[in-house]
Amino acid sequence: MTSAQNTTRSIIQGEHAVSNDHNLTITTLLGSCVAACIYDPVLKIGGANHFLLPDAGNGPSDIRYAAAAIEVLINSLLRAGAHKRRLEAKLFGGARIMPNLPDIGRSNALAAEKFLTTEGIPVVARDVGGQLARRLRFWPTTGLVRIQRLDPQKTLPVETPRSASTQQIELFN
Repeated sequence: MTSAQNTTRSIIQGEHAVSNDHNLTITTLLGSCVAACIYDPVLKIGGANHFLLPDAGNGPSDIRYAAAAIEVLINSLLRAGAHKRRLEAKLFGGARIMPNLPDIGRSNALAAEKFLTTEGIPVVARDVGGQLARRLRFWPTTGLVRIQRLDPQKTLPVETPRSASTQQIELFN
């Protein structure tokens, strides 16, 4: 997929996107949900998903759940030419938005870590937990991820650089 102008592909719960288009940005909003961004740095192709729950749920192919969602994303990357031994993962989200409810966000993040470890895919960066929702932007051909924490006390989030790392994550408050 190629494009002459910058485009954005938004994903929601149960969706994923894979691309090698250097003009594409994949975006999503996360609360207790988790997004896995997986990238092949040699082929310069990546993808992201957005899953809702940690457990197997209604069956192994229900992509609302961690293992199925990550497996579908990995398989899409492999079909597009990525090599599993080169894949790197980054995990985001998993906030505890409602303190009086069970910490589903933590369970989501742990389920994703466990699945990726079992698959032999290293998690090279993460921004999970806490109490704030996040806006994620992922550039699938570079592996760059920008996270913006969304403060519910503010009407519009303000982006100010908080940090950048060699693992290509930029956090914004």
